[in-house]
Amino acid sequence: MADRKLCLYIAMSLDGYIAAPDDNLDFLSLVSKEGEDYGYEAFLSTVDTVIIGRKTYDWVMKQVGVFPHEDMETWVITRKERPGHGNVRFYSGPVSALVERIRAHEGKNIFVDGGAEIVQLLLKEQLIDAITISIIPILLGKGTRLFDAGFPARQLKLINCRNYETGLVQLQYEGVK
Repeated sequence: MADRKLCLYIAMSLDGYIAAPDDNLDFLSLVSKEGEDYGYEAFLSTVDTVIIGRKTYDWVMKQVGVFPHEDMETWVITRKERPGHGNVRFYSGPVSALVERIRAHEGKNIFVDGGAEIVQLLLKEQLIDAITISIIPILLGKGTRLFDAGFPARQLKLINCRNYETGLVQLQYEGVK
């Protein structure tokens, strides 16, 4: 089996929300700074496959119109099959089987691009190997939580912690097996 890590790279508010009510992501602009990508391009250079939830995929397509990772193999996790296009495939089977199938082939790491339901599912199945969380300096009070109850406890090892002048703090963890 290839040694491909399943990596979550995501931003959230200080109180744990990845979106404000109505899937509003405007709070992310609080830390926008020209020329600063908070390591995102460097991270993308380490991955060649994307796993994303159908709701998040549909939101991106509605808001942006073009999937930003169309050059990568992309698996959209859905309850209802849909025809794929280009590098995008829709998958409705067990997510653990998909991850095993992807990891069986040589390649770079796998990017978990959200949303919260997919993250929760992958945590329940203990499939996420590395987590990078960028914490935005805002308390939203409500919205879509990144973490919810119901997954097994798992100790993590802090790999890196970096703070930026915008107030964003980025934490990088790897799982302790």
